[in-house]
Amino acid sequence: MTDAGPARGGMRALFVLTILTGSFLLFLVQPMIARIALPRLGGAPAVWNSAMLVYQALLLGGYGYAHLLGRVAPRRQGIVHLGVLLAACAFLPIGLTDRVLPADAEPALWVPYLFAISIGPLFFAVSAQAPLLQRWFATVRPGADPYALYAASNLGSFAGLLAFPLLMEPMLSVTRQRWAWSGGYVLLIALVVGCALRLPAGRAPAIAAARQPAPTRAMVARWIVLGFVPSGMMLATSTFVSTDLVAMPLLWVIPLGLYLLSFSIAFAARRDLADMLTSAAPITIVLFGGVMMGGFADRATLSAIMALLLLFMIAVALHTRLYRLRPEPARLTGFYLAMSFGGALGGVFAGLIAPALFDWTWEYPLLILASGLLVPQTYLSAGLRAFWHRRGVIVGASIAIAVVLVIAASITAGEPGGWRELRHPVPIFTAIALAGLLTLGARAPYMLVLASGLLLFGGLRSVSLSLEPGARLRSYFGVYTVAQEARRRTLTHGTTLHGVQLTGSPARERRPTTYYTPDSGVGHAMRAAPLLFGPGARIGVVGLGTGTLACYAQPGQHWTFYEIDPAMAALSRARRFTFLADCAPHAAIVLGDARRSLERAPAASLDLLALDAFSSDAVPMHLLTREAFALYARVLSRHGVLAVHISNRFVNLRPVIAAAARAGGWQALVLDHAPSLLQEEETPSSWVVMTRDPWALAIATGRGDWRALRPRPGFRPWTDDYASIVPLLTL
Repeated sequence: MTDAGPARGGMRALFVLTILTGSFLLFLVQPMIARIALPRLGGAPAVWNSAMLVYQALLLGGYGYAHLLGRVAPRRQGIVHLGVLLAACAFLPIGLTDRVLPADAEPALWVPYLFAISIGPLFFAVSAQAPLLQRWFATVRPGADPYALYAASNLGSFAGLLAFPLLMEPMLSVTRQRWAWSGGYVLLIALVVGCALRLPAGRAPAIAAARQPAPTRAMVARWIVLGFVPSGMMLATSTFVSTDLVAMPLLWVIPLGLYLLSFSIAFAARRDLADMLTSAAPITIVLFGGVMMGGFADRATLSAIMALLLLFMIAVALHTRLYRLRPEPARLTGFYLAMSFGGALGGVFAGLIAPALFDWTWEYPLLILASGLLVPQTYLSAGLRAFWHRRGVIVGASIAIAVVLVIAASITAGEPGGWRELRHPVPIFTAIALAGLLTLGARAPYMLVLASGLLLFGGLRSVSLSLEPGARLRSYFGVYTVAQEARRRTLTHGTTLHGVQLTGSPARERRPTTYYTPDSGVGHAMRAAPLLFGPGARIGVVGLGTGTLACYAQPGQHWTFYEIDPAMAALSRARRFTFLADCAPHAAIVLGDARRSLERAPAASLDLLALDAFSSDAVPMHLLTREAFALYARVLSRHGVLAVHISNRFVNLRPVIAAAARAGGWQALVLDHAPSLLQEEETPSSWVVMTRDPWALAIATGRGDWRALRPRPGFRPWTDDYASIVPLLTL
C-alpha cells in the first residue's frame, strides 16, 4: 500500500509527458510544413488557407478516430493505435512529397491533396493523442478526473507553437528541423508504448461504463457553439490586430498562444483562476469590446494589448463554460469531437468565409457580440438582481437604451468616426461602461449596451465606408481602404500607407509619390533606365500596389507587373488609381506569386527589376533567399539592375540583402531618403540598388547619399533551407 501513491504519481507523470509530447509535435509541425512549402508553392493565401483546412480536417479525423476506438477493449485500443503510429513512420522524415504541381492544376484542390499525402498520416496519428490518452488514463485510474490532462495538452501545444519561431527556425535549417521532428515522433511512440502497457486486458469497452444518458442534441450543439466562437475570435483578432493596428511579423503567434493557454486555465484541476477570469469576462467585453471597433492607429500598441486581453478573457470564459458542461469520462472523446468540430467551423468562418463575404473585418465585432451573448454573467449585487427581475424593467430599459443609441448616433452623424474624431469620447465611454456594469446579469440590456459601444466607437463609420462604393476592398491579404482627401487620393492597407495619387491636374496625377519619388532609390534607377538600356528597356516590378512606378514608363519600354493579389489589379482596372492607365496602359500584369512567375520567365528577359512585394509590413521570406536572388540574376540581362524596397517599421532587412549580394556576386548600395517636410506627397524610404556591373551601378545610383551595404558579422544568410526574422526584429 505504501507504494501505491508513488506508483500512481509515476503513472500520471507518464501520461502527462506523453500528452505534452504529442501536442508539442502537433503545433510544431504546422508552421514548419508551411515554411517548407513556401519556396515550392509560393506565398499565395490559397496555400496557407489550404494548409489550415488540411490541419483542421485531420484534427477532426483524429478526434473522430479516438472516439470510435473507444468502442473496443482498452488493450486492443493500444495495439490499434500503436499500429497506426508505426504505419505513419513510412512518411518520415517529415516533409513535402516530391510531386510537382501541374501547370493546369486547380490549386484549391491540388494543394490540399499535396499537404494531405505529405503529412496526413503523421498528423492524423498525433492529433488523436490528447483525447485518446485521457480516456486511457480514466481507464487505468478509475475515479480520477482525466480532463485536467487537457490542460497539459494545451501547454504542450503552446510550447510547440513558440518553439518554432523562437528556437527551431533561428537555430536549425529546414533539413535539420525535419529530422528533429522525426526524432520527437519516435520518442512519442516509445511513450505511447509505456502508456499502452498499463492498459488492463480483457475488460469491456470503456463506453460501456457510461452511467448517464447520452448527451442531447441541444447539449452537443452547445459544445459546438462554445468551440466555434473562441476559435473564430482567435483568427479574427489576428486579422484585426495585424490589419488595423500593428502589422508586425510573428504577431499571429500571440493570439494563438493565448487561445491555447485559455484551455490550460479552463481545464485545470484548480478552479480559482478560471472562475475569477470567467466572472470578469463580461466586464472586460463591455469595457474593451466596443472601443476596439475604432482601431485607433495612433495608439496602436495599447489597442493591440486591449484586443489580446479581450481575446484571452473571452476564450477563458467560454472554455470554462465548456468545462462546466463536460460529460462523464466515458463520453470524453465525443465531447472533444464536438468541440473540435466547432473549432474547425470557427476557423473556416473567420479564415475563409469572412474574407470572401465582408469588405472589412466584420467578423471581429460579430464574434464580440456572440461572446457577450454566451459568457456566464452574474449580477453585481442582490439589489440589482431584484431590480432586473421586476416585471417590465428589462423591456423598458432595453427601449430606453435603444432610444439613447439612436440619439447618440444622430448626434455623431457626419463625424468622421472613431475614437479620435468623436466629439466627447470620454463621457460616452464612461456612460457605456457604467451602463454595462449595471446591466450585468440582464442579458438583453447588456447586449444593447455592448452593441451601442461597437456602433459609436467606429461601427457607424465602418458601416458608412462599407456602403460607399469602392471605398473598401478586401482580399485574403488584408483590407484596403481608398480615401479621397483634399487634392489627393490615398490607399491604406491596415495602418500602412500603400500609395498616394495627387489630383487636380493631369501633371499632378502622373507624379510619383510616397516611397517612389524621383529622389528615392528606385526613382534614381528608373530615371537611369533609358541611358543604361536604351529606349526599349524591359522593366519588371514585383508588387503592383497603386501602380505608382508606372509613371516612370517611357515610350518604347516594355513593362511587366507581377502581382499576387487580384484585388490590386482590380483596383487599377477600376481606375480608382489611374497611374497605370495614364502612364503605362499597355503594361502586362502577371497574377500569382512573383517567384513562381519569374521561374517561368525566359533568361535575360528583363533589364531592371524592382522588388516591392511587401504586404503592409509583412516580409515575404521566399523572395529574399539566396535562391531567389539567383533567380533574379537569371532573368536580368548582363548589365541588369535590381532595386529592392526594404522600408519596414519592425524588421531590419539590410543584413539579409547584404548577405545575398555577397553570395551572388552583386554590388549593392543603399539610399535612405528623408523628404523635406514641405513635400507632403513624399514619405521616407529605403531602397537597395544591386547589379553585377560596376558601370551600371554608377549610372543607376547617380546623385544622392548612397552608402555601401555592409554585411552584419556572424549573420546567417537566408536560404530556402534556413530563414529567421527573430534576429532582425527592431522592436
